[in-house]
Amino acid sequence: MIRKYEKLVRDKIPDVIKQDGRSYQCEVLDDKRYREELDKKLLEEATEFVQDHSVEEMADLWEVIEAIMKNRKISKEQVEEVKRKKQEKRGAFDKKLFLIEAEEKKD
Repeated sequence: MIRKYEKLVRDKIPDVIKQDGRSYQCEVLDDKRYREELDKKLLEEATEFVQDHSVEEMADLWEVIEAIMKNRKISKEQVEEVKRKKQEKRGAFDKKLFLIEAEEKKD
């Protein structure tokens, strides 16, 4: 029986499948489709982390984030700088604040 996956997988997954004596079909994505599939994978891994909260799921999520950064040529330094600026301007999430409501801004 053939199972459909139709999703981005880690580089060695075809080797694992082959070592198990199973057949598979995969393709190398072009850049546009790769970016689309990375976005899907990001949501998949984030959902899995929310359900499990394990270090393993966090590692998977971080792996996808790093792949997105590499593909989009975003450095860790750039991310850290933007993060620092946002923290200076708007704070972090350390105080565990949950906003219930606020009056709308007037133009």
